Amino acid sequence: MEKNFYPWFKREDIDGFFALFQNNLANFVLIAVSMTAMGFPASIVYGKVIPGVAMSVLFGNLYYAKLAEKLALKEKRKDVTALAYGVSTPVMFIYLFGVLRPALELTGDPELAWKIGLGACFFGGVIEVLGSFIGKFVHRHLPRAAMLGALAGVAFAFIGGEMFFMTYELPVAGMVVLVIMLIGFIAKKPLPFKIPAALFAIVIGTFLAYTVGGQDMSQVREGLGSFGFYLPIPTLGLFEGIIFMAREMAGLFAILLPISIYNFVETMNNVEAMASAGDRYDVAEAQLADGLGTLFGTFFGGVFPTTVYIASIGSKWMNAGRGYSILNGFVFLLASTFGVVAVMARIIPMAVIAPILVFVGISMVTQAFGTVEKKHFPAVVIAMFPYFANYLMTRFNGGAGEVVAKLSSGIVPLGQGAMFTGLIWGAILVFLIDGEYKKASVTSLCAALLTATGFMHAPKLALFFDMRFVTGYVAVAVIFEGYRRYDKVLLRKNEVIREKTEEVLPGDLLAASEQ
Repeated sequence: MEKNFYPWFKREDIDGFFALFQNNLANFVLIAVSMTAMGFPASIVYGKVIPGVAMSVLFGNLYYAKLAEKLALKEKRKDVTALAYGVSTPVMFIYLFGVLRPALELTGDPELAWKIGLGACFFGGVIEVLGSFIGKFVHRHLPRAAMLGALAGVAFAFIGGEMFFMTYELPVAGMVVLVIMLIGFIAKKPLPFKIPAALFAIVIGTFLAYTVGGQDMSQVREGLGSFGFYLPIPTLGLFEGIIFMAREMAGLFAILLPISIYNFVETMNNVEAMASAGDRYDVAEAQLADGLGTLFGTFFGGVFPTTVYIASIGSKWMNAGRGYSILNGFVFLLASTFGVVAVMARIIPMAVIAPILVFVGISMVTQAFGTVEKKHFPAVVIAMFPYFANYLMTRFNGGAGEVVAKLSSGIVPLGQGAMFTGLIWGAILVFLIDGEYKKASVTSLCAALLTATGFMHAPKLALFFDMRFVTGYVAVAVIFEGYRRYDKVLLRKNEVIREKTEEVLPGDLLAASEQ
């Protein structure tokens, strides 16, 4: 019997690699810029944080390459795509502005603030690992439309939408890169000399940015000065950070718990998206791998949790295999070690990286609608809305809170716990469409419980932060239960009418009358 061969590398892995690498690089550009602006020195940003997260990325990419091989051999297929892996973008912003910045402001010590970040990330990794034990249960009971709809909300607001905005910061370069991505990956047309679309887009876009796009050439000089040797060095600083958190910043745990639960739910959603595209991975194993990867990174300086990446579907569309994952892990480690990430983060404008993420956003939203039943489309749409509110809240509620307040007082509470809110409303609408009123009622009571404990519609974990929302979900549950009983009465009434009709009319006449 011929043994099934699953290739280590194929041509499509080149496109997959550049897309995944640039996804990770985009996050690291944001990390570097944000941490530097906060007051963290380059020695911590490029010497500790980025090498540490690179170790997490290496761990996860190798693990998922092995998992892809396992699936390929099991199903005797050669077209399996490894799950993409990296830093979760929404979680990254929480750690930047909800953990690292408050820690630095409180301590005034970048070193100690970094250690607090290590402790927080370690805690998040533990929650991810624990999440693997309930992942299958959640996966089995949540409708696909709800999961993919909530994920599409992230893709629409934070990935596709915001990156589209950034594309227009350098219009000439940004538009050209976007068009190259659309030609290569959406229209699926060949590019000159068969150059991988993502690589071609980055090279052309960067060239245009510095020639006709208006990008300052001093960025290149500053970027080249960032070359160095940033070896990942093991550290036990997380334990000092955990002790300090427990003593001085216990309130952080209230922020970390819900965002960590969100992270393993995001993994579940992304694995579900890949299943809809044909590659069915084990959800619990993926959640465990994410948690272990996050924990591994904290022992090398990483302060950002990792997850199955939203770019997995984009890689599947490119027909990548496992080679892109392996290549990404090693190249990213080498790039961070020798300062290439630091150089690229300073030289490549975000307006050039952004269109690649626009493609990822397009592919995720398209996938959500393309893999659920047509009757469940409304559930996908309603599940997307909370992340629109979350986007407005996180981007404009700081310095422009008055603007958000003028738009609507409901934006902030709707945006708090957006992942849970999207899942809840998506599931409720699926159950209503399918006539499963009891499930809709139970889902509403779950929403009331999540709201009562601060997982939804509250800035932090707190009992009964705002009873109005709790009351609203309970009222909705009562309506669903009442309608379930009313529906049963109607069903019974129709059965009685049918029984009486059958007594009067012969079977053939009854059938004719119903037609």
